[in-house]
Amino acid sequence: MYERLFSKWHSWDDREMFWDISRPGVYVVAHSRQNLSGRRFSWRCEIIYVGMTNAIGGLRGRLRQFDNTMRGKLQHGGADRVRYKHRNYRTFRKTAYVALAPFRCDPSTEHPKDLRIMGDVARLEFRCLAHFAERFGALPRFNDKKAAPKYSRTNHSLRR
Repeated sequence: MYERLFSKWHSWDDREMFWDISRPGVYVVAHSRQNLSGRRFSWRCEIIYVGMTNAIGGLRGRLRQFDNTMRGKLQHGGADRVRYKHRNYRTFRKTAYVALAPFRCDPSTEHPKDLRIMGDVARLEFRCLAHFAERFGALPRFNDKKAAPKYSRTNHSLRR
């Protein structure tokens, strides 16, 4: 379900290779020792985060915020939870993959058509989270705000 909406998996380092990364949309991050690059998107237990953006910067901007947080510059709450577990950025990026579901709309307008599409983006994120929870019995690990602490709230992060 929803698989056809997503791109193939790309390695974290190749995330900006998507032709439509400037659009709003939903993104899925997986952490796997198995190389997922170029494989068709599928729901898998290695998915650690599902997110979305309706910002003018599109998926590119949101993934940059995720990446910046993983590098130590806090800009993304979900990535802050991922960083709690995956503190070594170099190791993380070698085993991280992303798939995108971009939407064709202009988030800078208040045109009803664009507003409806942006609503569809948010709806897809929640539907993906629900689908994952039904399939695997829980949210992706770092979407679970109660069970996944943030790196920025640890004593370790304060010692830097």
